[in-house]
Amino acid sequence: MNPEELLGQGDGQQAPQESPLVSLKKDLEFYKDTIREVAIEIMVEGLSAYPIFIAHQHKIALGEIILDHTELGTSWTIQASTLEEFIEKGIIQSSKKDAFLQSYKAADDYMCIFTVVPEGANFVYYPYK
Repeated sequence: MNPEELLGQGDGQQAPQESPLVSLKKDLEFYKDTIREVAIEIMVEGLSAYPIFIAHQHKIALGEIILDHTELGTSWTIQASTLEEFIEKGIIQSSKKDAFLQSYKAADDYMCIFTVVPEGANFVYYPYK
């Protein structure tokens, strides 16, 4: 693949694909009140001080489904989890916990979204406001 193809330039025969993050942003705007309620519930019930939500378009064996895209007519399913489950399942190594906590944004202001796409996965922080 040449650099023009990587940058979405070239002979114009292929339309550039929209990033999946565009549809995720749209869904997060729609979901944000529910996600915030679940985050508060996780913290108030003492389950974790660090709620993490998983956004995906496939099946994921992590956390519990709170917003199913097939039922809601959206693009992304959201599952609720915690830092503790991520460490238990080895997604975050226990030796990296402190580094993760330094980057973790206040759960009252931001949702921590573990975004899973075919190319990989990464953490995204999205503001409630």
